[in-house]
Amino acid sequence: MRPALLFGCDFSCAPTSRKPIVIATGRTSQTDELVLTGLQRFTTLDAWADWLQSEHAWIGGFDFPFGLPRELVEHLDWPREWNALMDHYASLSRAEIRSTFADFCAARPVGGKFAHRATDAPAGSSTSMKWVNPPVAFMLHAGVPPLLAAGASLPGLHVGSNNNRVALEAYPGLLARELIGRRSYKSDETVKQTPERLAARTSLVAALEAGTTRLGIRLVLTDAQRAELLGDARGDHVDAVLCLLQAGWSAQRASTPGPGFGLPERFDSIEGWIVTA
Repeated sequence: MRPALLFGCDFSCAPTSRKPIVIATGRTSQTDELVLTGLQRFTTLDAWADWLQSEHAWIGGFDFPFGLPRELVEHLDWPREWNALMDHYASLSRAEIRSTFADFCAARPVGGKFAHRATDAPAGSSTSMKWVNPPVAFMLHAGVPPLLAAGASLPGLHVGSNNNRVALEAYPGLLARELIGRRSYKSDETVKQTPERLAARTSLVAALEAGTTRLGIRLVLTDAQRAELLGDARGDHVDAVLCLLQAGWSAQRASTPGPGFGLPERFDSIEGWIVTA
């Protein structure tokens, strides 16, 4: 049996040729090395979803949330079981999600408008109910149904019909901040694609190649791949690679106690957890 494809996914809930979904694939050559084998781009959600179903076996790290804050779910009296909750969430339009979440925030005090998942604090991630900058609420809405349609298992949340496909929630900002702090290394706005951000991106890629992260994995690149990562001022390719490294770390820990893949033995079964947090 051929090994599972290992990849990281930088996701967009409304992909275009200008802002595609990017997949970084890789393989482990030694325990502490991960070789980047390719970068793929998808300009539609359907094309990305079809690709997920075309690959026989995979372990993927996806840069979008897999769950909602329990505080929010209980306040709205939405289903408390993950599959039923995702079915309900998928049935809503983006406009309905926006208005529901805006009403929730409007009734809360300044400084505590949003509810958060338990994983947000250690990961430094945005709440999954945020609908702008970035619109992670819509990313969950667009991203989870194709994973379920592919029969993927989401450890600790859902057992899929295809046990050869494993989806893990990743977050590139967690690993990037470990290496370069709060320095910005990307921007979607051309005017903000500065030499300073290129320098930060250069430092980040160099640290990944040196293997100086707590994950203990060294990224192996060709000269052409390195140039491609550094030349992508939007950072989509770098973010996909960061998710790939998180997926690689998790794949090495597939048999750990609990849900496996290096996830905590217990976490909230409607919120989910970001790997390596």
